[in-house]
Amino acid sequence: MALIEVNNLVKAFDGKAVLKGINLELSEGQSKVVMGTSGCGKSTLLRCLNLLLQPTSGRIIFKGKDITRPGVDIRSVRADIGFVFQHFALYRHLTVEENVTLGLRKLKKMKTKEAAEKAAHELERVGMVEHRNKYPAQLSGGQKQRAAIVRALAMDPAVLFLDEPTSALDPEMSREVVTVINKLFLENVTMLCVTHDAFLAKYISDSIIFMDQGVIVAEDIAERLFYDHADPRIKHFFMSVIDHR
Repeated sequence: MALIEVNNLVKAFDGKAVLKGINLELSEGQSKVVMGTSGCGKSTLLRCLNLLLQPTSGRIIFKGKDITRPGVDIRSVRADIGFVFQHFALYRHLTVEENVTLGLRKLKKMKTKEAAEKAAHELERVGMVEHRNKYPAQLSGGQKQRAAIVRALAMDPAVLFLDEPTSALDPEMSREVVTVINKLFLENVTMLCVTHDAFLAKYISDSIIFMDQGVIVAEDIAERLFYDHADPRIKHFFMSVIDHR
């Protein structure tokens, strides 16, 4: 059984459909990447799956339950889905450790010592433990994103969503974050990632979903999508994003 199953998902704003009947599956231990041109609905898809946006129609089955049904406990769903935002979304007035432990204490009701030990373990996992007492303003962009990833992982989510995790970073910091996410991929962390970064997509995915104008056009491994695909939309897109240096 798939961890996430999406059936004919539609999302419209003011009567205009952004998602036009999306169908996809993500199994436990799988990592998939969603790519496509700006405005094709990638980030809207992630936000619908996390119920940050309410779908217009269709069904999202998460862990065997329809989470689009009336009366669903949205907070419970979100507690089981880690979400890493493009611009980090760290609390500026809290240290790295405090950012990580906040959810553990407030949502999982952990004692302060237990939450700190959990945070230390997860920070060590991504090479950030030495920055635990720093504030976001004292961190590089790559360190901020690693802290955001740790905050999500610390909640032990069933799946990790990443929305353009490298787009706000320069190339050096981007590669730093790619290394961390690749490590999670090798550990079989279940992930769904939206990105324009072909380098990231290649090294963290079992398969890549290509979207265009609100629909899924293709899903395949990187090598078959990236290089000389028969569909001209796919061919043109990947010619523009693949780094040929």
